[in-house]
Amino acid sequence: MKPIYLGTNWKMHKTIRESEQYANVLKEASGTIPEGFTIFIIPPFLSLPRVSAILTGTGIKVGAQNMHWEPQGAFTGEVSPLMLTEIGIEIVEIGHSERRQYFGENDFTVNKKVLSALRHRLTPLVCVGEPAIEKSYGVQKEYVLRQVRIALHGVSAEELSNIMLAYEPVWSIGESGVPAEPAYAESMHTWIREALSSQFGGEKAETVPILYGGSVNSENAGAFLRQSHIDGLFIGRAAWEARDFLRIIWDMEKQLSAMT
Repeated sequence: MKPIYLGTNWKMHKTIRESEQYANVLKEASGTIPEGFTIFIIPPFLSLPRVSAILTGTGIKVGAQNMHWEPQGAFTGEVSPLMLTEIGIEIVEIGHSERRQYFGENDFTVNKKVLSALRHRLTPLVCVGEPAIEKSYGVQKEYVLRQVRIALHGVSAEELSNIMLAYEPVWSIGESGVPAEPAYAESMHTWIREALSSQFGGEKAETVPILYGGSVNSENAGAFLRQSHIDGLFIGRAAWEARDFLRIIWDMEKQLSAMT
């Protein structure tokens, strides 16, 4: 069975106490995480120290939802990579569509953050995906590959294995989002993999996990993971309760084991 990556971004949800409760449920169940599965959660900033402390030693990774590219400076309201590494954070989400839409992020600031994360030994989880209008005009491939190429500009072939990508079509995210058809997502993942191979070589390109995100739930998760080029899932509200997340993890292990 291929390595599987399953993670969830909580966005601006859960108090510190609620985050601790969630983390403790995962900690108690950490021994049941299937072999070959990489599990990660991305809580809000204020919960990171407690969640990271609770999950230390469990194998479950903790990520941050954003960071600035500078290690320190006069950037009011920002969080630096040094602050994240100090509390044991391993992953940093970069370029989520909500950051692009509401906070002025673009492909070029995403690139700065990717390079900074790598310098500070954080794993960038780079989010890419096309809005509905680009999809309607049939230019989703060009749109997403441009995002990927700019995000990874200046990244060396040796650094590539420390990067994760999440393909999240903007029209599939949120309460009103509609999940992509698995075959549609697979085609985009294939194009992304081919672009990585062209830029970095096939062997290096295969080291990059490419996850699908966008209205993933317990009913459709298996259909996505059965696709050859989808290495994992970036799950939203369907995993915001710890036991629901665990059920998805266990169910995916059963479904994928049955295929082998």
